[in-house]
Amino acid sequence: MEIDLQKLKQKVSELETEMQKPDVVSDNKKMSKLGREYNDAKSAFDLAESITTNEKEVLHLRELMNTETDEEMIILTEEEVLILQEKIRDDEEKLEELVNPADPNDKKDIILEIRAGTGGDESALFAADLFRMYSRFAENQNFKLKILSANKTEIDGFKEIIAEITGENVYKYFKYESGVHRVQRVPETEKSGRVHTSAASVAVMPEAEEIDLQIEAKDLRIDTFCASGHGGQSVNTTYSAVRITHLPTDTVVSCQDEKSQGQNKEKAMAILRSRILAKLEEEKHAKNAADRKSQIGSGDRSEKIRTYNYPQDRLTDHRIKLTLHNLNNIMDGELIPVIKGLWQAAKTQQK
Repeated sequence: MEIDLQKLKQKVSELETEMQKPDVVSDNKKMSKLGREYNDAKSAFDLAESITTNEKEVLHLRELMNTETDEEMIILTEEEVLILQEKIRDDEEKLEELVNPADPNDKKDIILEIRAGTGGDESALFAADLFRMYSRFAENQNFKLKILSANKTEIDGFKEIIAEITGENVYKYFKYESGVHRVQRVPETEKSGRVHTSAASVAVMPEAEEIDLQIEAKDLRIDTFCASGHGGQSVNTTYSAVRITHLPTDTVVSCQDEKSQGQNKEKAMAILRSRILAKLEEEKHAKNAADRKSQIGSGDRSEKIRTYNYPQDRLTDHRIKLTLHNLNNIMDGELIPVIKGLWQAAKTQQK
């Protein structure tokens, strides 16, 4: 592949300069976005530099082999050339993925939505368990998680919880979590010891920035109302809660967790943009996929993807027929074996 070292170096320098500007330093979101761009650009430059250096070294070694008469030295030099060539191939693959990623959304932050499904109180408790699992996993990967909206039940479950997760390549790690998650266990409220089956749905959406999706003000209907639930007197007496309807797609988002109407509106708009972008992506994906069922889903909320069986200490991902035990560790955030299995299966299907 053709490498322009000077161009890559200039990109790194431009981003360094941009990150030092006062308006960027004071804006956490802008700083975080530029930081990820800088890391990618620096990694690309380092890989390109390594490739260029090793290619020069290979040429130099081949020139030496042409003048070398010692058979043993020729063999050693040939081995060194093979090692360098393998390193060059590996670096070129990594550089290609950085410059032309298979899925451009992989680098994006996400909006994570978890909703209780069938199973009443037990499904709400399971939704809370899933949220805890993803929170621990995010923490393990050094991602940052911020709750945008939550509808909690009296027994500490969630009817619905929406969170923003930010960091490096967040969507890449969460992209295959969308779908129906099923749990089989004895509920805490079950006295007879019978195993119940309940479910919760998970939706993972790459976070849409304004540059990704332009939403016209004329296409929005914004309603304000008094928030309900815990939070003190002001929660129930001021019109701080916000409901935004995107008229062309009939997408509705409500936010009421913040005391400020402005903050609730900002959160609601972030969720709205991501939902609309996710819908567009799903339509595009469905159009391009000749056989949807043959692919690993990354957006279909109705697809049953996984079962968590507590009596058997078992997790089964039905899409790739993967079964793992040690469920307690998995629910404590150790999801990498599952995620790597999904990555490998997706890579195999693409060939």
